[in-house]
Amino acid sequence: MNPTSPSAVSAFPIQPAQRLQELPTQFFAKLVRKANEQIAAGHDVINLGQGNPDRPTPPHIVQALQEAAENPQYHRYPPFNGYMFLKEAVAQRYREDYGVELDPETEVAILFGGKTGLVEIAQCLLNPGDVCLVPDPGYPDYWSGVALSGARMAFMPLRESNAFLPDYDSLAADDLNKAKLMFMNYPNNPTAVSAPYSFYEETVRFAAKHGIVVASDFAYGAIGFEETKPVSFLQVPGAKEVGVEFYTLSKTYNMAGWRVGFCLGNKEVVRMINLIQDHYYCSLFGGIQAAAAVALTGPQSCVDELVAVYQSRRHALFTELDRIGWQAKRSQGSFFTWLPVPKGYTSETLADRLLNEAKIVVAPGIGFGEHGEGYVRLGLLSPESRLQEAVRRVEALGLF
Repeated sequence: MNPTSPSAVSAFPIQPAQRLQELPTQFFAKLVRKANEQIAAGHDVINLGQGNPDRPTPPHIVQALQEAAENPQYHRYPPFNGYMFLKEAVAQRYREDYGVELDPETEVAILFGGKTGLVEIAQCLLNPGDVCLVPDPGYPDYWSGVALSGARMAFMPLRESNAFLPDYDSLAADDLNKAKLMFMNYPNNPTAVSAPYSFYEETVRFAAKHGIVVASDFAYGAIGFEETKPVSFLQVPGAKEVGVEFYTLSKTYNMAGWRVGFCLGNKEVVRMINLIQDHYYCSLFGGIQAAAAVALTGPQSCVDELVAVYQSRRHALFTELDRIGWQAKRSQGSFFTWLPVPKGYTSETLADRLLNEAKIVVAPGIGFGEHGEGYVRLGLLSPESRLQEAVRRVEALGLF
């Protein structure tokens, strides 16, 4: 045998880099696996556990992509930082919706979806030994960027007694001294509450006092109920001096698979995001950028209609929950609901029973952090009839 032939080569163990070994476990991968097992067994599963919009992208945006895809201009590499027309489009949307003025050249970075930017900002700002303040419960992908940077997380408990807002006065002095970055997210995933303007004023003062960069995750910014429009962090004077806001088209326009997001605000942070992306990417496909600009600058009636759908589903769900005695506060924003678990259950044991016996998928609160225990998250991402059917299945279990 030829000693250099492939069959003569001995395999050797390939070791992952330390940073991969330190990544947090994807809690919801287990949830998806359990749900898929039930579906594969032929059961009628109502999946309320994931945050994937169920309605299609509005037709005028799809048509814009179809037309842009035929434009040879977009068959080449786009500018590294993206097309200026898309930056101008998101600046226009913020001006019209929130009264916020953004310089498209220096205060807007285009992202491959909001999640990408939330991971990148930690890599831009944090060194090993630094601290990042993270909401608990909160979106688990905040943890990923912190782990990749080698920094440490200090959790900010979000308690119902404080309207699911962080209590800055309760944070440890040592954590504040080492903190360089703070994540916040309103309308909130998973608690479905919105934050008042006064909270953002307090946050700007807090961040300026301690030299902490604020990363406001505004993914659900378009979705507020009872005709209450969520507040943007950037509306508060001084916000641009202390932080940035992450905005995405995924929820506002049902464009989750299109992967279009933005980092907006502080010029130096925007510069850093653009710099790190220069080494990762060559911006989004130009046709998608063109269609995204149409979404932002075109008729916004599709957004109003979408919010109305979620509000109607919210009403249908909570009407049924009230009927069976599952008492919970109405969602203020986002397309989620945050429900307390009944006595005798943890969030995971309740989720397991609902899946195994009622064929309903919900997200256990513990997957969002220690202070998520005692709750489960349900999404408003199924038709009203399916939401009502889910509650009837819960009723049959006799939990309430």
